[in-house]
Amino acid sequence: MPMPPYRVLCSHPGCDRPAAFKIASCWSDGVTRELKTYALSCAECLPAQLASARAKKNTCRLTAGESLESPGVYEIARGTRDARLCRRDDLEAELASTPSAVS
Repeated sequence: MPMPPYRVLCSHPGCDRPAAFKIASCWSDGVTRELKTYALSCAECLPAQLASARAKKNTCRLTAGESLESPGVYEIARGTRDARLCRRDDLEAELASTPSAVS
């Protein structure tokens, strides 16, 4: 029996809005490749969540053969696996050009 759909909420503390984005980095050990999720975010919390994810990425230590790209914004689509999520380069560029920009 299939499970009923459930609401995916923004993971920013105190926010109860539905998440529209996944903030994640492509990670690989040279054989396997997957998205490492930092946060799920609504549009309003996206700038803070992306900044936090980038700060966390900078503290990650990798072993030989591992790679970890800079966190990006992916649009959440129900029933879609990570490999097929649409990366929102336009939102990343928009956030980078804003005065309270994410670096």
